[in-house]
Amino acid sequence: MKKSNATKSKIVSAAWKLFYEQGYEDTTVDEIIAASKTSKGSFYHYFKSKDELLGSLSYLFDEKYEEILPTVKTMDKAFDKLIYMNGELFGMIEDSVSIDLLGRLYSSQLVTKGEKQLLDYTRMYYKLLREVVSEGQKSGEIRSDLSTNDIVKTYALLERGLLYDWCICNGDYPLKDYSKKLLPSLLNYIVI
Repeated sequence: MKKSNATKSKIVSAAWKLFYEQGYEDTTVDEIIAASKTSKGSFYHYFKSKDELLGSLSYLFDEKYEEILPTVKTMDKAFDKLIYMNGELFGMIEDSVSIDLLGRLYSSQLVTKGEKQLLDYTRMYYKLLREVVSEGQKSGEIRSDLSTNDIVKTYALLERGLLYDWCICNGDYPLKDYSKKLLPSLLNYIVI
């Protein structure tokens, strides 16, 4: 299972790096296979087409959360963890995901009839958010009159809203900096 996940992860990482460097339209499946050092069979085992990779951006986000998890674990306050997690993710998006690709991801999630990766509650993103919110509720830092899942859903909604706005504004402002100013006041809804 781990080897299977590692192969898929290599394909996704290579694809998104190429999409960022060359553009989505100018990247071929063969280039993705070469960059990921996998096989055509492996590619088509996980993805029916290059278009199906659009939904895989959420896996790239989850890799970022895996990477920052050790730092998150050392932090005391749930509020600080949420702000840090957001800053790291939005910084990664600004530095390595084009607005066009992010817009395509949102579009694909709107029209897909299948799995909507951004709403897959088994993702690392949602697991980590549930853990942070639950700890914050137990410590009295986050309100407990709402369920953990309702608060996680609200937080995810805030992040998607910030990303959507950044996309429709064509990245006219620094995403990470804007979120750093705005997110703390938006989180007042959940913080005691």
